Amino acid sequence: MNLKNKTAVVTGAASGIGRALGVRLAQAGCRLALADIDVQGLAETADMILKSGGYASMHPVDMANRDQVYAFADSVNGHHGNIHVLVNNAGVTLTALIEEMEEADFEWVMNINFWGMVHATRAFLQNLKSTGKAHIVNVSSVFGLCGIPTQAAYNSSKFAIRGFTESLNQELRGTGVSASVVFPGGIRTNIARNGRFKSNSGLLKDKSDVIALHEKLSFTSADTAAKRIIKAILKEKKRALIGLDAYLFDIIQRLFPSGYQTLLTFLIAKRDHLLKVK
Repeated sequence: MNLKNKTAVVTGAASGIGRALGVRLAQAGCRLALADIDVQGLAETADMILKSGGYASMHPVDMANRDQVYAFADSVNGHHGNIHVLVNNAGVTLTALIEEMEEADFEWVMNINFWGMVHATRAFLQNLKSTGKAHIVNVSSVFGLCGIPTQAAYNSSKFAIRGFTESLNQELRGTGVSASVVFPGGIRTNIARNGRFKSNSGLLKDKSDVIALHEKLSFTSADTAAKRIIKAILKEKKRALIGLDAYLFDIIQRLFPSGYQTLLTFLIAKRDHLLKVK
């Protein structure tokens, strides 16, 4: 892949990995189509790109809404023409035990993380194929490699992204379009702050505990993640791990496909020591 004078679509572009990726893709020579439900954050990302000499169109979109996603694709196709890169990055999280969570909260996670990715992929697929050479990036997580207590909804969405992308890649052979599934480890973003907390389990005391744990275990910057994703695009990688913790999760899951669960339960039980809470 060569990104010079290409058009890239990035969802979840108002902050975090999506924002960093939009800026980095613009620096690589791409025109950007940015999508997010956060209009203010979206405008800030677009402004960063414009001030650096790039071009970005803004598209306020609720990725959980199928009709909005397809309308977004129609708008981008009409405005930009050929699309060369699609990054399905939009995501949210929910902390709750399975028996505690509300179905509406579970659906909220799946509709954004999984169905938003599915609808965007399908909505842009014909355009990507007609371009001749294109690439799709679907952002999963290390939680798409290992199951974590209180994260069943998020795990479900991220495991599903992995399966969808691996199937998609095989179907795309010979079309000129390839796809990457990306597994970021702890990335310094606002996903924990923006997530929902519905747990009385005692595993995590409250939302501030979730945020503190996320910040403590987020070793990689969003910009570093963006650069790693661009490398995966350029090399048309089918799979990319981001961060040393992602490689560790991958190794542990491979070596101990069921035993890792005991290890993770132990580590979570020691969270107070990890966070230095007395």
